[in-house]
Amino acid sequence: MQWRYIAKYNMIMSNKKTDNGLELSTEQKIKAAARKVFHKKGFAATRTRDIAEEAEINLALLNYYFKSKQKLFDIIMLETLHEFLFGVVAGIVNDPKTSLEEKVAAISSAYIDKLIEEPQVALFVLSELRMNPNTSLLAQKLKSVLSDSMIIAQFQQAIGTGRIHRIDFVHFIINVVGLIVFPFIGAPILKDIGGKNEDEFKDLMLERKKLIPIWINAMFKV
Repeated sequence: MQWRYIAKYNMIMSNKKTDNGLELSTEQKIKAAARKVFHKKGFAATRTRDIAEEAEINLALLNYYFKSKQKLFDIIMLETLHEFLFGVVAGIVNDPKTSLEEKVAAISSAYIDKLIEEPQVALFVLSELRMNPNTSLLAQKLKSVLSDSMIIAQFQQAIGTGRIHRIDFVHFIINVVGLIVFPFIGAPILKDIGGKNEDEFKDLMLERKKLIPIWINAMFKV
């Protein structure tokens, strides 16, 4: 009973104000902290104590809301995948008003903006998917987004009319995603090689918004 009272008291006292003046609940604080720590360290290197310290709460309160590190990680992973893989893609690939080339430009622009904001996410997602062999759910979700989508129809139409080479759509996806994501994964080395500071590297990434659609068009155009 005493522990419950303390937990409730801590929950009330730990609520903070966000920039827009609204209260951020303890659960939201924990998730925000977990997102930051998991994205930086990954699942294996993260301790629940690290998350509690980042959220500025005690460990007992974290355990009160989330019973295990695995449960909290699963929530963060699912939300991250949804935001970065589906939140952006779904609207763009099914837009009937944009061409195939415009879709590539929109995808490039949207993802580069997100990865500039949270550059560690690219490596986080790839590393954790590599560590977890069960990727069937992810594949199923991606397939549901792309299946019968406007972008595939436009890609097939471009092949049919001879505008682009007859290649597998997977090659197309690999090239688009690779050109967007790889620089953020290799950022530390690339900054060193190019002698770029943080701002210069950011400018380089912003420049890719215009360059990637040009490169993709050059790769596949007949």
